[in-house]
Amino acid sequence: MKNKKRLSLFCLTCFLFVCQGYAQKDEKKIWSGNPIFDGWYADPEAIVYDQTYWIFPTYSDDYTKQVFFDCFSSPDLVHWKKHPRIIDTSEVKWAWMAMWAPSVIRKDSKYYLFFGANDVHEGEVGGIGVAVANKPEGPYRDLLGKPLISHIVNGAQPIDQFVFKDENNYYLYYGGWGHCNVVKLNDSFTELLPFEDGSVYKEITPENYVEGPFVFKYKDKYYFMWSEGGWTGPDYFVAYAVSDSPFGPFVRVGRILQQDMSIANGAGHHSVIHVPHTDDYYIVYHRRPEGDNLANHRQVCIEKMYFDQNGNILPVKITNEGVPAREIK
Repeated sequence: MKNKKRLSLFCLTCFLFVCQGYAQKDEKKIWSGNPIFDGWYADPEAIVYDQTYWIFPTYSDDYTKQVFFDCFSSPDLVHWKKHPRIIDTSEVKWAWMAMWAPSVIRKDSKYYLFFGANDVHEGEVGGIGVAVANKPEGPYRDLLGKPLISHIVNGAQPIDQFVFKDENNYYLYYGGWGHCNVVKLNDSFTELLPFEDGSVYKEITPENYVEGPFVFKYKDKYYFMWSEGGWTGPDYFVAYAVSDSPFGPFVRVGRILQQDMSIANGAGHHSVIHVPHTDDYYIVYHRRPEGDNLANHRQVCIEKMYFDQNGNILPVKITNEGVPAREIK
């Protein structure tokens, strides 16, 4: 009997020791914190290339000072390396200000960066351009020497572009001023191709859309996300819609990301990271520090994003902690 008691006590001690070890290990978990890197940046485009996370943001400042892009890379969402000035207006001769919201993709061992420039209005020079590089961190060179899209079509200002691959086709979603178009790209990203019905621009504006489109596919459904409200104010947030087609119609579901005045304001203009071969999703967005209402004081932050059993995106709570380290295996 004494031996059994001693054995039970020994097992219990081992169990408690193991539990304590796991608890200590969890306590030592490294978190990203928010913001995830220093500096005023906005409109973050996040993507995974091989085993590395990348973020390509807008440099947040007066329009006349937004004349370059930096990017950031990380092996684990916590430790970020800055790659400065991967492209600027010395390379993009037709751009002189307001270089915004880069969107990136890899194709045939090349890296492409789509961007808006000049806050263009009808009759002005500017719009959506595309650049190419041999490495994610550049240097990038202007692919066309002119904008790919420069005119106002369907009321959509040519800004806030997002490039999306579906099967073997590449599409570009874009638009400000409350309108969103989708266009089809040729294989070299140098021209727009007509759709089967002969049209080149399809308007797919969902209810309450303002700007900042982002599209991804989850369980055979197309999720269209965007920002609503005003980017300079506290009423900025992210909403989404779902469709069976990349061209819609997209039925608005609701908002999933918004400010918490005890933490930050103006949370919006986001992108989504899907860790390959896992069910892990992250939302990367910008916001302003608590109590700071200066329009360009924007910082890049990250949170985990979850779905319910019906495929609905659960509301995201903004935090100061961010997310724990997550390497790509």
